[in-house]
Amino acid sequence: MKKWFKKSLVILVSVLSFGIVSPSHDLWNHNHQINRIKQGNTEDYQNSTASLSSEQSDNERSMLIKKMINSAEMQSYEKFGSKIKPVIEDEFREAILPNIETAITNTIMQYPQGNLSKLAISEKPSGGASEKIFHIYDKDSMKDIIRFHVRRDHPPMEGYYFNFHYHVAFDHFQVHHQLGSIYWDKNTPPQWKV
Repeated sequence: MKKWFKKSLVILVSVLSFGIVSPSHDLWNHNHQINRIKQGNTEDYQNSTASLSSEQSDNERSMLIKKMINSAEMQSYEKFGSKIKPVIEDEFREAILPNIETAITNTIMQYPQGNLSKLAISEKPSGGASEKIFHIYDKDSMKDIIRFHVRRDHPPMEGYYFNFHYHVAFDHFQVHHQLGSIYWDKNTPPQWKV
């Protein structure tokens, strides 16, 4: 972009918004940095380009993680339904959700950068007595990468617990990776999504 056009655009945005909105300086800084490096040697330019693409890939990864965590929380509440959610919501948010965030982050960090756009999160938790909360899967192969579940446990002479855990494709979904448990009551809990 020509220098005079950039400056005119900045002034125009400032005037039209009465100075309330200022244009993003990331674009200007990025272009300025590339121009400055081009005037130097090409090795610096290549290093800068590599660091910029690394920053972009980190941003893409962190945006995907945030999106998945938000969706995971909403789907968990949908699974709990209107009868279970008010009773366990606070404890879930404090004890279980941080562990879900860690599991999602670790899984996505291990996934190859070029394939991140292929990852998706299932949209409907199961109801009734089923365990599924949500799964993260590869859209191309339709294979699950990680599965988040909640199971009702009823140890003898105790009340009911909700046991949160996940399974990963790396061990063929055989191992329960514990996220935590929340005590319900001595009475049988209602079905999911009720």
